[in-house]
Formats: sequence, C-alpha cells, structure tokens
Amino acid sequence: MRVVNQAVPKVDSEALVTGKAVYTNDLAPSDCLIVKIIRSPHAHALIKDINTTRAEAVPGIECILTYKDCPDKRFTMAGQTYPEPSPYDRLILDQRMRFVGDAAAIVAGTSEEAVKKAMKLIKIKYEVLEPVLDFRKAKDNPILVHPEDNWKSLCPVGADNKRNLCAHEESGSGDIEAVLADCDYVIDRVYHTKANQQAMMETFRTYTYLDTYGRLNVVSSTQVPFHIRRILANALDIPKSKVRVIKPRIGGGFGAKQTSVSEVYPAIVTWKTGKPAKIIYTREESLIASSPRHEMEMHVRLGADKDGHIRGIDLHTLSNTGAFGEHGPTTVGLSGHKSIPLYGQAEAFRFTYDVVYTNVMSAGAYRGYGATQGIFAVESAVNELAQVLGMDPTVLREKNLVREGQIMPAYYGETAKSCALDRCLARAKEMIGWDEKYPYRDMGNGKVRGVGVAMAMQGSGISGVDTGSVAIKVNDDGFYSLMIGATDMGTGCDTILSQMAAECLDCDMKDIIVHGVDTDISPYDCGSYASSTTYVTGMAVVRTCETLIRKMCERGAEYLGCSVEDVEFDGKSVVNLKTGESISRKDIGNKVMCFNNEALSASEAFSSPTSPPPFMAGIAEVEIDKETGVVEMVDYAAVVDCGTVVNPSLARVQTEGGIAQGIGMALFEDVVYNAKGKNYSNSFMQYKIPSRLDVGTIRVEFESSYEPTGPFGAKSIGEIVINTPSPAISNAIQNAVGVIIRELPMTAEKVYRGMQEIEKCSE
Repeated sequence: MRVVNQAVPKVDSEALVTGKAVYTNDLAPSDCLIVKIIRSPHAHALIKDINTTRAEAVPGIECILTYKDCPDKRFTMAGQTYPEPSPYDRLILDQRMRFVGDAAAIVAGTSEEAVKKAMKLIKIKYEVLEPVLDFRKAKDNPILVHPEDNWKSLCPVGADNKRNLCAHEESGSGDIEAVLADCDYVIDRVYHTKANQQAMMETFRTYTYLDTYGRLNVVSSTQVPFHIRRILANALDIPKSKVRVIKPRIGGGFGAKQTSVSEVYPAIVTWKTGKPAKIIYTREESLIASSPRHEMEMHVRLGADKDGHIRGIDLHTLSNTGAFGEHGPTTVGLSGHKSIPLYGQAEAFRFTYDVVYTNVMSAGAYRGYGATQGIFAVESAVNELAQVLGMDPTVLREKNLVREGQIMPAYYGETAKSCALDRCLARAKEMIGWDEKYPYRDMGNGKVRGVGVAMAMQGSGISGVDTGSVAIKVNDDGFYSLMIGATDMGTGCDTILSQMAAECLDCDMKDIIVHGVDTDISPYDCGSYASSTTYVTGMAVVRTCETLIRKMCERGAEYLGCSVEDVEFDGKSVVNLKTGESISRKDIGNKVMCFNNEALSASEAFSSPTSPPPFMAGIAEVEIDKETGVVEMVDYAAVVDCGTVVNPSLARVQTEGGIAQGIGMALFEDVVYNAKGKNYSNSFMQYKIPSRLDVGTIRVEFESSYEPTGPFGAKSIGEIVINTPSPAISNAIQNAVGVIIRELPMTAEKVYRGMQEIEKCSE
C-alpha cells in the first residue's frame, strides 16, 4: 500500500507545533457574556429559596437563572445514539441537589468580575437531606436519589429509579454453578476500582450565539457534535432544526467530552437573552462536576482443573453511576463482555450487574469504558489462579486464551475472525525477557524487581447501533474535499481517514482537504467514542471512494465520448482502455463547474452488525523498595493486534499514551470524598497524574492480523491500550513481594502494609 500502513505526519501537525491551532475559546468574541455556575455545597438537598435581588443589581449582570426559569423536561447528557440507553434524569437546573458541586443557579454577565461579585450576593436556603454515599448500600435504600415521577428510561436496561437502580442485567451460557462445583480449583475474589478523571489538557468549554435566522449556534469542545444537537434540543425543549453544533480543535477528551458537561449552560443563556455567551470550566470544576470513570466493585469466581484449564467464569459487577445515569447502563456491560471472552475454552460463564445511583458526582465515559475495570478484576483473578496452581501466569494464559476462529459466547456470540493474541503474548515475553526475569530479581540494595502480565480486548464501534458517514466532492482543478462527521480530538482521525481516501483514490495526501465537524454541513456520524472511527467511519470512506470512482469514470467516459465499460480511473486520469485517450482529474474537476446537471460528489454510510475486537498483551516490570513499599515503573512491553496498522506513528503514540494513563490509574490516581460527600481531589495537587518521569520505559510493537470486515483489514486501537497496566502491575507486585492488592490505586502504603502482614504471618 502507498499511503495506508505508512507513518504519514498528522494533517494538522504544523498548526499544532507552531501554536496556530484554533480552539473553542479562541473563537469566542471578546464581548460575549461570561457564564458561571453556583454549585451546591451539599450532597443531597432541596432548594427552598433563592434570593437574587442584590445580585441582579450588580452592573454588567445580564441574566441569573434558577430552576424556576428552566424547562421541566428531563433529558440525558450522555452522548449516545437515540434512543439513549442512559435514563432521562436531568434538568438544566433542578430544585433537588444531588451531589456537592451540582448546579444550583446560572449567572451571566459582561465580565468575570461582575459575575463573581453577583455570585457572592445570591442567597440560597437549602433543606439538607441525608445522602446515599456508599454505593454498596444504594440499591433499595429508603433514601432515593431520583424520587421524581418524570424520570424515565427509554430502553429496557433494568432501570428503576424507585430502587436507586440505573441498570440491571443477567446473562450467561452453560451451567456455571455445576461447572464451578466440578472444578479442582476455584478462585473467589472481590476487586475494587475507584473513579478516575480523564484530566485532558483543555477543560470543558462552550461558546454559543444566535445567527441571523434565530438558530442556536454552539461551538464546543465535544466528541459528539450530532448528539449534542439532540441533547440541547431536548434540554431547551426546542426543535432540533434550531440547533447547529460546530466542533473546532479539541484539546483532548478521553471520553469526558462524550457527555454534554458544559453545553446547556451558555445555550440557555443565549436562548433567553439573544446574546453570545461562553463558559470555561476551571480545573477545579472539571474535577468536581464532570464525568469521570465509573467506580466499580467486581466479584469474580474462576474455576479450573488441576492442569490449568479455565472451565468457568462468574462475574458480578456493582457500578456507581453517581448522581445521574450518563453511560451507566452501557459502561458496565463492557466489564464482563470484554474480559470473560479472553478465555476461549471456558465451558460456562455468568455475568450479572447492578448500576446504582448515589449522591456523588455522576460518572461517564472514559477510555476503556468499563472494560478497564472488568479486565483488572478478571486478569487479576487469573494471576491469583496461577499462583494457586504454582504455574507461570503466561503459561496459564497460553493454555486458555481465545484464538482466531473461535466463537466467543460472552462476546455476543461473535467469532474472532482476526486474532493474534497468542503472538502478542509471545512477543511481549521476548521484549521484556520474561523467562530470565520471572518471577522476581533481588537487586541487592533493599529493592526487588518483579514482572507481571495481563491481556485485553476491546471492540471496534457499537455493533448494530452506531453509524459513520463521509462525503467527498471533486473541486475545480480536481482536488478533493473530505467531509467527515467523526471528531478528531487529538487521535489523528482526520489524518487516517485522509490516508484511506488517498489510498482508495490513488492520489497524494496533499490532494485531499479535510475539515472539522459542522452539523449543518458534515454527514452524520455518531462521533468519536467506542473505538469506532478507524473501523466504522473508515469503512464509510472506502465505500464513498468506490462510489466516487464510479462517478468519475461515468463523467470521464461522457467527456471522452465512449462507454463507461471502456474506461478506467488511475488516480490522475480517466483512460479509454481501447484508444489510450484520457482526460485528467484536473480537467474533469474544471469541466463539472460548467454546463453540468449532476454534482461530482459521493456520500456513503457504514454500520456494522459485528464489532471485531482488537487484542493486546502487556507486561510490566516494577522495582519495589522493601523498606517503604514505593513502587517504581521500570519497563512496560506492549504488543497490540489492531488488524492492519493504518498509521504506525499515530498507533504507537496512542498506545504509549494509553499505557501512561493506565499506569496512573494503577499507581497514583484517586478520587477521595469526605464523610459528607465533598470531593477532596479538586486540583492536580490532590489528584495525582503521572508525569513522563513516573511511567518508566514504554515499548510498543504490533502483531498485525487482518480483519476481513474492516477497511484494509484494520480494527480499532484507541481504547484497548489503557486496559493492561493495572492487572499487569498488580501481578508484578504480587510476584516481587507476594502482596496482592485488589483495590486501586496500588499505593506505597498498601504495598508496605501488605508486606508487614506477610511478615507477621510468617513469624
């Protein structure tokens, strides 16, 4: 291939390195209204009275809104395809406060100083209620987070607001109880993962204005422009035709911006006042009132025979959706459906889950989307099984891992048509020097090094639901315009989709221009989430190019005065194969601008009935100070099967970044609440994310398979890369000092206390 599978520089690389990239706040005019939110100091309370009289008198204040000024129509902020599985449980402003940081009032003014002054003058009387803070006690608790009668769930996900249930489901195959009862060994463990923040560089921000037609124009840092259009129309109770969403350059999302965190607030200000408005979340707001990863507790039972053949897997997941249900019913499913199928020879499985409401900040989407939590639990259980069996954990996996051609009952019955997981594991072992380093090495200076392993799988889009589409038109002089609805949030999708188009059209990358998303112009795309862009939107590119080439041949044949069956398009010209006569793409592009009855353009969509999973093996090497318990990352070897690698450079940095985030989740990141539900992790001083110095050496390689349903054999890579560090690092600690930590993050204190317990037991 000429362009695909090549390390092509990003199409926006020059703008990025020269500081010319334009973001949301760069586009907002200097005279737009500044919007800020007054937030609840209580985890659960009712607003009894709001006095805004003094605040309204502050010079420059244009608008103060309370729950009395907003539509009483519930909606969801989850950016998902309609009908959304997430319940309609939000109001723009509500009388009931459901977490510390919940929006109590909106203040808009001509300057930040005026708005801040007005916020201090607003007096709110609360009736403080008892909150539900422990998610283990939330289900069927007499205290209801959502007692309202206009709460509704559009999809049958087992939700019941009168039980604090956002979702519930049971699935399985075979008689799991009988299989486990017949196993020689059964591991029965509980694992706990805390909430994690995406910590993207650009915080949540939105700018809104009315155009000359009275339509609401929304410029926002979002991963899901088309879903934002629907969400705002629902929230404001206006027709969708009245909303236009424009996506500029995004400074990172990692799933956080798959939720409509900021858009509704300036939107309602603009709709009420007719004036442009913007909101820029502070870092504190982004940490206390956003959409972090779901906290989950997973109960795993794993059964095997004495030879290490895993016969049964039983998983129950309890997920904490927080105050609202965004992504609650969908993230939890991945905790089982993306972890259990890794073991392809199991005779039976069962997967059950409950998703509960509590009075803490609502959770949302974060790279890995539930698979991260489930893989930590199941892979850790497999590593504990290896210890019980006295078996090398890589050998245990080699006996049991899913292989190409196998049907995966726990993965919706799909067949692994492309799977190089066995080669990924073998290559990762070579890279790290597993046979020489396992299980540990005493460094002779009070420190010991251990190695640990984990595997992962993800998906490529949401099968049978999400759709990607693109449009390509031929312009004068024959250059192409590629219009996409997928959102480039730094992942490079503008680049890889251009690569695919250039490969299909047999042209140079410079012949194709691509632009950001505008819901008035771009063809519909579900957005950038669920690892969908390469696979779903990529196939839409391939289909569109095929249609456009056919149209180019038809037009070229018309201009050459011959039959379309006699011509061929070689990327530069349409050639008459019988006579050798040709007409260039440039001439065709110019001719269609004059005396023409049909536009030379094409648009196609793609939606897949399957979601082919990428696979990955990761091996961590850590060094532990036995006196303090401090864990230091030394080396991380990762091998990924994402089908055909479209752009090796972008795939590599995607993997390196995801591993770094996974290391942060494993060792550092922790959302901490006090007894009254206040989030203490409200700055980067308290919420620790790893720097480049904290992640050690990260090495990445690829073992390519060929996915027959994907563009050029490609699958996804965006999410799977975060899933192996937590269980691999846990296993490395286990192999180094014998301490098994089942709750993240794995801090020095937990390692030290674990070593002390082992020492006491051995005395």
